[in-house]
Amino acid sequence: MLKQNHPAWRLLNSPHAPLIASFLNRAFVVPNQRLIAQADLAEALEDELFGLREQVANDIFPKSALEYLNDWAGNDKGWLRKFYRQASDEPYFDLTPATEKAITWLGSLTERSFVGTESRLLTLFELLKQISEGSETNPETRIAELRKRRVDIDAEIARIESGDLALLDDTALKDRFQQFTNLARELLSDFREVEHNFRGLDRRVRERIALWEGGKGKLLEEIMGERDAIADSDQGRSFRAFWDFLMSSRRQEELSALLERVLTLESVAELKPDARLRRIHYDWLEAGEHTQRTVAELSRQLRRFLDDQAWLENRRIMEILHGIEAKAVALRDTQPAGEVMSIAAAAADIELPMERPLHTPTLKPKIADMVLADGADDIDAAALFSQVVIDKAQLAHHIRHALQDKPQITLAELCRTRPLQHGLAELVAYLQLGGDSFKTTVDEGAEDLIVWQASDGEGRASSRQARLPRVIFVR
Repeated sequence: MLKQNHPAWRLLNSPHAPLIASFLNRAFVVPNQRLIAQADLAEALEDELFGLREQVANDIFPKSALEYLNDWAGNDKGWLRKFYRQASDEPYFDLTPATEKAITWLGSLTERSFVGTESRLLTLFELLKQISEGSETNPETRIAELRKRRVDIDAEIARIESGDLALLDDTALKDRFQQFTNLARELLSDFREVEHNFRGLDRRVRERIALWEGGKGKLLEEIMGERDAIADSDQGRSFRAFWDFLMSSRRQEELSALLERVLTLESVAELKPDARLRRIHYDWLEAGEHTQRTVAELSRQLRRFLDDQAWLENRRIMEILHGIEAKAVALRDTQPAGEVMSIAAAAADIELPMERPLHTPTLKPKIADMVLADGADDIDAAALFSQVVIDKAQLAHHIRHALQDKPQITLAELCRTRPLQHGLAELVAYLQLGGDSFKTTVDEGAEDLIVWQASDGEGRASSRQARLPRVIFVR
């Protein structure tokens, strides 16, 4: 069954497997790219095919890049997922978990200069200890284990104070670093599979809704009684625990410091580690944020799917499908001969509203017999061309970063930590973000003074200030 149906096995059996695996690895896996627009991916594949035709033969891979991408995303292949993003009419592509598994397995076939086993054994032993201690219900046993650990720590402190400092040799350092590299890469690939499983959970819930025969109230009680069928699954709880751990600014700083120190070790540098390992935790954050957005979008779609109008539409669709199935079964043994019906070409004549010319009323110009005088005022024309563009995404990032360490922060504190660069326009942008994208509250009983530096147009800086009620951003 796996050989016939699993996309990874089909990929390995494909005569084009070297092209598919190498190209998708460079496009998605190596740069940790979660989705790519159709135009960009087709352009990259076209460049790849052009190079192969120049090196091998002109008739190799005769189809266009877009045809190959659509073929790889077909149901019979399943190597890519083609979809449309919210509020976008351009297709996007993403790897399927099966494809990433096949690429990872192909990467494991290459010869490794160093294979460590000690760190994996220690990891297994530590996992068993955590399982045993985490499932122990006897308080005395757990206290005895903690006291034993305290004795071991005190003994190690005493040895270090006496000058007996135990260090890992080069082999042990390489062993542990190789284990860290493998687990870090596996964690990145796990995000894509977690997202795929979330989509599967969402699809099963939708099927359950569409095939429901009872009343809507009973269905809502059953679906919503689970609080959230997606987020409360085992994978959802595990992912939420991972996300909470990684979102801690203290953990991020600790990871950055540890990576910086470890990568400077001479024995680790001999392994020539990937340069992206220095920012691997940021790749985790980026992949986790993409999964978070996917889960949030699935939840929003599920709520819309359950509203009254969608409920009635889906019930009507299912009734029509059941009717078609019943008629098909009845005619199974007495199929009509010849052509049953014909369908016109599946095309629509599209006439866009903006193609129609707008009505232009007739104007009767009034011509005045007068002499135009030359203007004598000295006006600075540069003011006509000066525009200020506020980057709201950068301001929103600043607010989110500030709220990682504290539950709330005032607008005045935000302006002090990151002074206003564009004056009043940037201050208004903060207020607009507070009303559209973040939870805010206004303390009418307190007043904040916000000061910024502004230029008068001749290079001289002057201080400007604004007084307003205290605006508080809440996490």
